[in-house]
Order: sequence, then C-alpha cells, then structure tokens
Amino acid sequence: MRIPYVPNPPQPTTEDEAAIVARISARRAPRPLQPLDLALLHSPAVADGWNSFLGAIRTRAAAVGAREREIAICRVAACNGAWYEWAHHEPLARAAGVSEVGMGVVGREVLVAEREGEIDKGDLSDKEWAVLRYADEMTRNVKVSDQTFEALRELCSEREVVEITATVAAYNCVSRFLVALDVGEKNGTGPDGTKH
Repeated sequence: MRIPYVPNPPQPTTEDEAAIVARISARRAPRPLQPLDLALLHSPAVADGWNSFLGAIRTRAAAVGAREREIAICRVAACNGAWYEWAHHEPLARAAGVSEVGMGVVGREVLVAEREGEIDKGDLSDKEWAVLRYADEMTRNVKVSDQTFEALRELCSEREVVEITATVAAYNCVSRFLVALDVGEKNGTGPDGTKH
C-alpha cells in the first residue's frame, strides 16, 4: 500500500464518521473490514458513497445472474492487473458455477486472437461469452463496437444491459483505485498471487 491504512478498528472522530464505519462494517459482515475499506476510510465521505454504490452493484442489481456478474468483474480485474480484485472475485465466480476452464478463458491476456478463425470460449455459455466480450471492450477501449453490443443486447434485457454496464464501470473504478495505491499489495503479481 502506497499510503498507510487507517487503524483497524477505525477511530472515527465524529458521530457521522462512526455511522459510516458502521454501514461499511454491516455490508461486509460477517467478514471484517477489508484493506480496500481501510484505504478508503482516509476519506469517510468517499468511503460512504463507495460503500453505497458498490453495495447496490453487488447486492441489489438483481437482473444479472451471479455467474455473469462475477465473469464481468473478473475480466475487469484481469485486463487491469487488479489481482487483489481477482483474488476476491475468482472464488465467487467459481461458487456461482464458473468452471476452471471458464476461469481460464476469463483470465486470458488476449480474449480473442485475431489470427484464429475459430473462437475458443471454453465452456462459457453464449450469454456469458457476450458479457465477457462486452466487459473486455469496455475496459480496454471504453467504446464498445456495435457488433459486441448487439451480441449482448440479443441475449439480455435492457435492465440487464444497464446493470452489466454499471458493474463493469464500477469495477473499473475499483481496479484503478486498487492498482494506483497498491491496495492489498498485489501489484506485480498475477492471478495466482505470486510475484512476476
């Protein structure tokens, strides 16, 4: 971490800050506060807004299935080298039913090799593949091609498209914060956590 984490447990100086810490702790329960929380709590107002926004993405964006959501989050982590994020979400993707083969596809450096005529999407469903491609293009290019968008739109409702887009956008924010400050001390590692 490039700056020290706040003390754990945090030492709020006002009732408002104590309420913020309580809200973040409640969302994390039964787990303890995470290094990300301890970095964000340098700015309690930012930590509070972050907690509310990411809480909505993680727990209240109900149209998107857990598999698709975690595939999108893990693809953002892989594209951005946010291995702290990967370490937290790869087990959630597996728990949602993404296979080892599927996670191998999600974690590829290059999703689709241009020279290959046949696309290897492992055992991912058409919908999961569409979400993965969309997350990849949003993360790498910001602008998504009409072809990639139409492939997603064909398989998803408008609400799902909005929730997938918001999830990818939110986790790009998360990964950039994590990598810039080296939260969790994972910079320079890979998906397996070993230094490269």
